[in-house]
Amino acid sequence: MNKARVGLLVAAALLAAPLTASAQPKKDQPKEINLDEEETPAGGDAAGDGSTTPVEGGEGGEGAGEGDGDGGLGDICKIDPDACPSINMAEAAKRPINAEMYAVQQIYALRRFRFEINPYFGLTMNDQFVAHNGPGLALNFYINNVMAVGINGNFYAGLNAPSNFNFQTSRAARVGIPITEYAWNANANFTYVPAYGKFAGFGDFIFHYDLYVLGGVGAIASRPIAVVDPDNRTFEYKPRLSFHVGGGLRIFLNRWFAVVAELSDYIFFDELENPTIVTGRDTDGIPFAQKPETWTADQTSFTNNVQAQVGFSVFLPFTWEYRLPK
Repeated sequence: MNKARVGLLVAAALLAAPLTASAQPKKDQPKEINLDEEETPAGGDAAGDGSTTPVEGGEGGEGAGEGDGDGGLGDICKIDPDACPSINMAEAAKRPINAEMYAVQQIYALRRFRFEINPYFGLTMNDQFVAHNGPGLALNFYINNVMAVGINGNFYAGLNAPSNFNFQTSRAARVGIPITEYAWNANANFTYVPAYGKFAGFGDFIFHYDLYVLGGVGAIASRPIAVVDPDNRTFEYKPRLSFHVGGGLRIFLNRWFAVVAELSDYIFFDELENPTIVTGRDTDGIPFAQKPETWTADQTSFTNNVQAQVGFSVFLPFTWEYRLPK
């Protein structure tokens, strides 16, 4: 009897379940979008009130739903007007523009219309027989940021020194090598700065540098050193035409002070001592060895006086104004 009641209750529950499920409300079906249908602007004429303008262009007063249908963002406005981006062109035109945007940094140390004072010390690089070391000074005026005109001079008198190599060679070969010494040198130069830049050093410190080349013309005073016949020969300094070419690196420690390393070549035709002692006497009985015209060689020698110069530069005036605002 009890089993029959239980079976009836289970059967009743199985019949009641579909009825309960069918009593639940149906969910909204997704709306099907037909792109071929005529688009109806959402919210009536709200999009055409003239307050905003669709991105694809058009004059104010034409709503987003009135696009010309040329694709792009206009299609977005047709499909979903609520997602249509809009820009108020009148307000956008009134926005302040930040003009202080630079793609290239201003030059750290301008050279235009500035004087450069460059004291240095030169060391002989290519003469193994006698050193021509000495101090020098260069003065330049930059007519623009890359070109300058100027002068420079070197002082050698009293600082020429025959090397130990010359002494050992003469002693071993029993041959006197003609050598010369210089008194001074002066040149008028033209300088060109083809490149400049910067690099990091000592952690995060930024060094600014430039590379320059120069050329000029001037004079150098030189004389032979008597080594073949020093008992009779004594030479005097004579100025000779010289040419100057070189180049260097300048590293700025601030906007008016820089350290400079330069390699210069002073080119000239030098007069050397005659390696032969002329024998005999002239009609007056004077030995030819004592006559100055026999002391020098018949031809001059093409000479390169290459020297490394190390010094510093001071630019005047110390400050300046950039043509464009920073």
